This record gives sequence, structure tokens and C-alpha cells, in this order.
Amino acid sequence: MQLNKLGCMAISNQNLKYLRKLRGWTQEEFAQKLRIKRSLLGAYEEERAEPRIDVLEVVCDIFKLTLDEILRKDLSDNKSNYLAKRRAMKLAGGRPDIPFVPVKAAAGYLAGYADPEFIDELNTFTLPMLAGGNYRAFEIIGDSMLPTPSGSVIVGEKVESMEDIKNNVACIVISRNEGIVYKRVQKNGRQKNKVTLISDNPSFHPYTVNADEILEMWQAQVVIARTNHLQRWDMGQLTNIVSDLQEQVTSLKKRMN
Repeated sequence: MQLNKLGCMAISNQNLKYLRKLRGWTQEEFAQKLRIKRSLLGAYEEERAEPRIDVLEVVCDIFKLTLDEILRKDLSDNKSNYLAKRRAMKLAGGRPDIPFVPVKAAAGYLAGYADPEFIDELNTFTLPMLAGGNYRAFEIIGDSMLPTPSGSVIVGEKVESMEDIKNNVACIVISRNEGIVYKRVQKNGRQKNKVTLISDNPSFHPYTVNADEILEMWQAQVVIARTNHLQRWDMGQLTNIVSDLQEQVTSLKKRMN
């Protein structure tokens, strides 16, 4: 029995350290969440002390685990990987939970897009037409992608590599300098490290960003908009658009000559 107890202790200690590092927390940050001293957490991680059950229960609440899992399973092991299990739970119903990033959360998203805890705190929803895959929804503001109106929600599927994206596909692009934008993506055949972002509204001129500045890209799959916000072009807008297009064509001709 003593060996079993020591084995469970070692596993739970290792799991505490693994889960902390998974979230990118310092010992001080994790200790505050567990309402214990940092020195005590250090003793747990270094296997100099046995984690108290009340502490493990708090860990289970944070990471949605059972006591049996944290005591008996190596969560970092590939066969019982914690992240794989969480992903499988979300996909168990056949339709993935789609985290929603409203405009007011945009700044926080840029800072915490890779933090599982930040993503877990976002509201989620499901769509019957989407099965499997990795999706995220973003609220967009502005007229650059008209006729898609400001305030629309764009549901995008994660683009794992720039090579997977085709030219002129609409995407949510998250970059260090531009933040979160909804644009059509044009890859540069000559300069592999450059990407041109194009608006559907020709009043907005295309611009180029460095590919290494792009943190994430989500290819648009569904657009959700309020029916009373659907954009209708008026003659004044159309006249301005035609005028802008003519100026752009003239500028291009001058460059070519």
C-alpha cells in the first residue's frame, strides 16, 4: 500500500507541474489560484510533500478533471494526454464548440490567443452545418468589407499553414501590428514573406504585411449578420467607389509605364 501511495503522490506532483506549465503560469501565479504559498507549491512540484486533497480539488475545478485522473494518470503521457482529452470532449457531440471573440475582447485576445484559460472563458456556440474542425468566431466593426455589414460575426476555420490558403479567400487575420482584421488574402508569388490584405469595399486600399507578423489566420466559413443591418448601396456610394477604382487603375497604369 505504501508503494501505491507513493506512486500516486509522484504522479499528482508531476501533474501539478505539467498543468501549471501548460497554462504558462509561474509558481507564484498558480499558488495564488490554489490559495496556498508559493513555497508549498514548490514542495509539491519537487515531490518533497504530498498535495492536500483540498488543493487537488481546486486543481480539478480549474482544469475540469477528476481526482482519480490527477492522482493516477500521467496527464502529459501521449496515451492519456490532457489536451487531447479536452479536445475529444468538445467534439464528442459531432459539432465543435465555437469560441466567440466580441470586439470588446479583441485586445485581450491578442494577448491571450494561445492561452487555453483565456479561450475557455470565452462564450461558445455551435452551428449545425459545421462538424469537426477547429473554428472560432469574431465580431467585425467597420465598412471595409461591405456589403458584409459592420457588427457581423465571422466564423472561421483555423488555417494551419499559409500554403493551405488560396488567393482571394476571405479570412480573419490576427497580426502583431494590425490586430484582428477581416480581409481577403493575396499571397505574393515573388515575395514569399509578404501577404497583401484586400477589402471588399474598394474605397479601402489594399496593404501588405509581413507573413511572420501574422499570429493566426481563420478562413471564413459562415457570416452571421442581423437582418436589419444588411447593407444597401446608394448611388452616392457607388459613384465614390467607381471614382476610387478609376484612380487606382490610373495609378497602376502610371507605374507600369
